[in-house]
Amino acid sequence: MINESFRKYLEEAIGSDNALVAFSAFESPASTAVRSNPFKKGICPDGRPVAWNPYGRILPERPLFTLDPHFHAGGYYVQDSSSMFVGYAFRRLLEGISRPEGRPVRVLDLCAAPGGKTTDMAASLRDAFGDGFVLVANEVMKARAGILADNVALWGDPNVVVTSDDPKAFAALPGYFDIIVADVPCSGEGMFRKDAEAQKQWSVDNVALCEARQRRIVADVWPALKQEGVFIYSTCTFNRYENDGNVGWIAEELGAEPLFGDDALNAGDKVIKTRYGYSLVPGHVEGEGQYCSALRKTSDVEIRDMKSRGGRPAKAAAVPESAPGLLKVDSVFRQRGETLIAVPKSIMSELAALEQALHIIAAGCAVGMLKGKTLVPDADLALSLVFERGAFPEADVDRETALAYLHRDAITLPDLPKGYVTIVYEGLPLGFVKNLGNRCNNLYPQSRRIRMNVK
Repeated sequence: MINESFRKYLEEAIGSDNALVAFSAFESPASTAVRSNPFKKGICPDGRPVAWNPYGRILPERPLFTLDPHFHAGGYYVQDSSSMFVGYAFRRLLEGISRPEGRPVRVLDLCAAPGGKTTDMAASLRDAFGDGFVLVANEVMKARAGILADNVALWGDPNVVVTSDDPKAFAALPGYFDIIVADVPCSGEGMFRKDAEAQKQWSVDNVALCEARQRRIVADVWPALKQEGVFIYSTCTFNRYENDGNVGWIAEELGAEPLFGDDALNAGDKVIKTRYGYSLVPGHVEGEGQYCSALRKTSDVEIRDMKSRGGRPAKAAAVPESAPGLLKVDSVFRQRGETLIAVPKSIMSELAALEQALHIIAAGCAVGMLKGKTLVPDADLALSLVFERGAFPEADVDRETALAYLHRDAITLPDLPKGYVTIVYEGLPLGFVKNLGNRCNNLYPQSRRIRMNVK
């Protein structure tokens, strides 16, 4: 049953006729979509193309992703097709950005978990700038930050730095970022088809609470955006208070020029143009819903000394001779606990600055665990885009063996040499084993193993 106040809010935001279509769509099942990793050439489930993402597919039904090894290899990411529109806006805005002299392009995904927009933007940045970018993916909630770090590791881009900080922490980096993307927490109207509880919890008071929280989040992070930098604002809700209302507030109160006043993206007739942005609504599009806008910062940046958190950066590592040959890019090796981390040289100076202000969860690529002079390869190395294939012998396995490996079952590779072996499924590395001849030690992480029955 549609809440009458919500009905009024939606009609105010997108018009009565558009709202009528949406109300009907709320009674139908949620859609499922995926976005393939263009740098892994993963086999993506079959489906219809997503109009605003060349790698997106809308699936006829939701498969059991857990039992698809391509999913565990980072070959694709499960993401709502409406949510992919933010990535489309990001790509279009990148067309007007050049890499600054002497440094990489700097981007912040402020509310990044679980990682859909982060991985989409990482692919676009790598396509546009090669390794000349750093993407900071932040999530304030520690548990969700761990999920974000896992999904970034599966995607495999070492130029993504995962942090867990309140937005106000970024004020210690004045004028640092060229682009900030904020998919802010909202009243969740775009969750109505996926979660019946979201409809029950919706209220006018909650919308007002979200509106105020969103303004606080944007105001807190605003100093970190450079003058003339681009701010992308998005929600998975439809009402004008959390969307166009907040964009107007940002422009007036913080100092910015809205960029989507006209139909700058030429998004097509299924995407509803609002005053400052675009609204994707069920019934008009197949996804669950999204709002997206963008602004260019016109206010001055207050330059002040950076405040250090006082945390200790990872220490330099004693690097085994084999380590540099495991990667396709020049890297700086660091050590966290027993884990050897490789950070691309292209972002090393950026990471040093970020460590002074932020709580870093993950950066670069986890190469392996140091045990004396021995390096035990980490599963994240196999998943990384910069892993040097051929550094270890490879075992091309069938689906049954791949699932057994992902379940952390014992597998045997009698025809391969003893030592570390990369497990590969249909061209995509999954991780490593140590082949002992008569059996293998399965090195797949316990935290990621498939827990359901795979037979």
